[in-house]
Amino acid sequence: MSDNQTLLKTPLFDLLTAAGGKMVPFASYAMPVQFPMGIMGEHNHTRSKAGLFDVSHMGQCYIRSLDGRDPAAALERLMPGALQSLKPGKMRYSMLLNDDGGMEDDLMVTRSFEPDGMLYVVVNAACKDKDYAIIEEKLAGKVALEPLEDRALIALQGPKAEEVLASLAPGATELGFMEATMITLEGTVCWVSRSGYTGEDGYEISVPSSDAEALARRLLSHELVEPIGLGARDSLRLEAGLCLSGHDFNASITPVEAAVTFALGKKRRLTGDFPGGEKILAQLAEGTSRLLVGIKPQGRAPAREGTIIQDTSGNDIGILTSGGFGPTVGGPIAMGFVSAEFAAVGTEINLIVRGKSLPARVANTPFVAQRYKRKIT
Repeated sequence: MSDNQTLLKTPLFDLLTAAGGKMVPFASYAMPVQFPMGIMGEHNHTRSKAGLFDVSHMGQCYIRSLDGRDPAAALERLMPGALQSLKPGKMRYSMLLNDDGGMEDDLMVTRSFEPDGMLYVVVNAACKDKDYAIIEEKLAGKVALEPLEDRALIALQGPKAEEVLASLAPGATELGFMEATMITLEGTVCWVSRSGYTGEDGYEISVPSSDAEALARRLLSHELVEPIGLGARDSLRLEAGLCLSGHDFNASITPVEAAVTFALGKKRRLTGDFPGGEKILAQLAEGTSRLLVGIKPQGRAPAREGTIIQDTSGNDIGILTSGGFGPTVGGPIAMGFVSAEFAAVGTEINLIVRGKSLPARVANTPFVAQRYKRKIT
């Protein structure tokens, strides 16, 4: 797809184009990579105030039971998260696994307030058709998957996001991180979660497509809010140490290798009753040959995805999966897979950038502290 005429458009396309968004192809959609403020300005604005992101290209769906059982029980057959324990309005990060324990995609699962325990699921844009097909095939007769094609998704992220949304709906302040509820915004009932992928406090708002532009205009009219593109979205999530589907993991990489074992439910670890469970439990107990780690290049030059990683003797030990400049960090940052014996924080490594060997070190992630608003219990 070569131009905006052949690419799919979100309900916010016209608004964001008029705002100066530079549109590029992304997951079959025309999406803004940046606005006149520029990637650096957009990144810093989100870290200090509030940024509005169009994430309507992502897949939204409902999953309902067909057999009278909890739909979460069926979904647990494909995922390692503890989904059956989700209470209404609670969210969980999980992943869709294949039979070898590989991560087909990562996703968010939220329990609705419906009497049947229906689940609201958000999947990555590039994977939604594949994800839907896997769920419908593997869980045929047990659940019905209902794509929400008539809804947009808006992310409002940053330390001032609460102040902005509370100006429209004071009840937004009552949500804690990884919680969701129905909130009326500008006369429209929206499904609002306190979540996001920037490492900042913020919200994701599922709104009927017909009302999306009006709501986005209202949010952008606030003095604290600016539109943010894909460029800053990527640098923000990288600083927060958050994986990008298809880059930092794929269908050949397990949750243990991708260092997202926090998403494996405690009870699920005891039973291993999920795809690839035997392999994943063995990796938890015995370790694995490769691990995803944070990396800090020691100079000023950023290293990009695909860069070869070597040990200090010049032996290839891995590859970068994400990399760039971290505006908040004030220098280059990256993530990549290395042989397990080189995964300890502080290990000296080299990155082969344009034929030159540049020094780097394995680093803790996140590179910038995550600032989610969690409820005190």
